[in-house]
Amino acid sequence: MSYSFFDQFEITRLITIHPFGNLDVSVTNSTIFMFIPLIIFLFLFNTNHKNGHIIPNRYQSIIELAYTTIDAMVKENIPHGAGARFFPFILSLFIFLAFMNLIGLIPYTFAATGHGAVTFGLSISIFIGCSIIAFSKFGLDYFSMFMPPGAPMGMAPFLVLVEFISHIAKPVSLGLRLAANITAGHLLFTILSTFIWQMLGAGGIIALAGLFPLAIACFISVLEMGVALIQAYVFSLLTTIYLNDSVHLH
Repeated sequence: MSYSFFDQFEITRLITIHPFGNLDVSVTNSTIFMFIPLIIFLFLFNTNHKNGHIIPNRYQSIIELAYTTIDAMVKENIPHGAGARFFPFILSLFIFLAFMNLIGLIPYTFAATGHGAVTFGLSISIFIGCSIIAFSKFGLDYFSMFMPPGAPMGMAPFLVLVEFISHIAKPVSLGLRLAANITAGHLLFTILSTFIWQMLGAGGIIALAGLFPLAIACFISVLEMGVALIQAYVFSLLTTIYLNDSVHLH
């Protein structure tokens, strides 16, 4: 049986459900590994003031670090207090993506964020939400963002087209960046692990030489953990910037 490095991204139906003809709402491995971060998030932040400590323990320190980091990011990118109402969403998005990315690094799990269907679903939903917020606040003035102020009217058709394409490209780049980074990292680690396993199984000097790529693999594992957190942060940061554009009509 042939094996492909892309087999790790294959979506498998665990429970097949077709309630209305061709409508498929089956439970897949991707579904399971998107619900696990949700459960973890509800468990981590199911706290109240009675559970806090004046001198925080390790658990409270991690929660406070995530809270203060995202809070500072939102305040910096959505100024004048306008970002307060978006903070719960941005924090939830960051934690959700971070745990999906990290869980995907565990052997025999599934990296849901390695699939464009998941990342594009998130990015397009965010794009639609930002557009609704902008329309509800500015109405038809929302379209003024496609014409830079002070630009000559003769160049209006060209500038509007460029700005429109740039605007539409936002959800594409947002989803593509996350999926591409997670997929590339998993493929690199899988290829290197297969190479190391073959060297160690060969025995003799070849097996001894395999200790060097094994050390590299351990380093890449730590690096991938950092990438998982950074990509979750970048996705949340760009979402915050897009929300700011919708609130202040940049």
